[in-house]
Amino acid sequence: MRRIITGHNKEGRSIITLDGPPARFIGEDVGGLFEIWNTDGNNIDTTDAIDRADSDIILSPPKNGSKFRYFQINPTPEGVPMELMQEIAGDAFEKIGAAHHRVDTSKHPAMHKTDTIDYIILLKGDVTLILDEEEVRLKPHDVVVQRGTNHAWANNGAEPALLIAVLIDSDLK
Repeated sequence: MRRIITGHNKEGRSIITLDGPPARFIGEDVGGLFEIWNTDGNNIDTTDAIDRADSDIILSPPKNGSKFRYFQINPTPEGVPMELMQEIAGDAFEKIGAAHHRVDTSKHPAMHKTDTIDYIILLKGDVTLILDEEEVRLKPHDVVVQRGTNHAWANNGAEPALLIAVLIDSDLK
């Protein structure tokens, strides 16, 4: 994965300030989150060289902020007891500061709900979006606008699925 971040030099001319892999990633054993860029609601100086994705990986953006990331979902292993899947998911959400987002995991261990509007695109793979009352199977290039609902993702294929997401802090009703 390569990310190219642009900015300006002292003369106001456009330049590339970063060119390389994501600054941080976590959870590669189950797929993983790969941070591309984050905002915190404050003004951004486009002449600085700050890598705004080089910070602890937390699921949700800060107040008035956003997160831009890749996430990969590995196929669900066969024959793993539900209790163990719940434990694995609980540990994974704990590591990204999101244990409190697991409000109802009775339908799937990775169900979670955030106060964000998310724009998600399936880049490769065969994934199902699981909601409380419905499910929908996605194919590459399908787009989901996730509006703060309890949800999970399940990989239906034999290969890892790759998605890209923009999470925007929102006041949801």
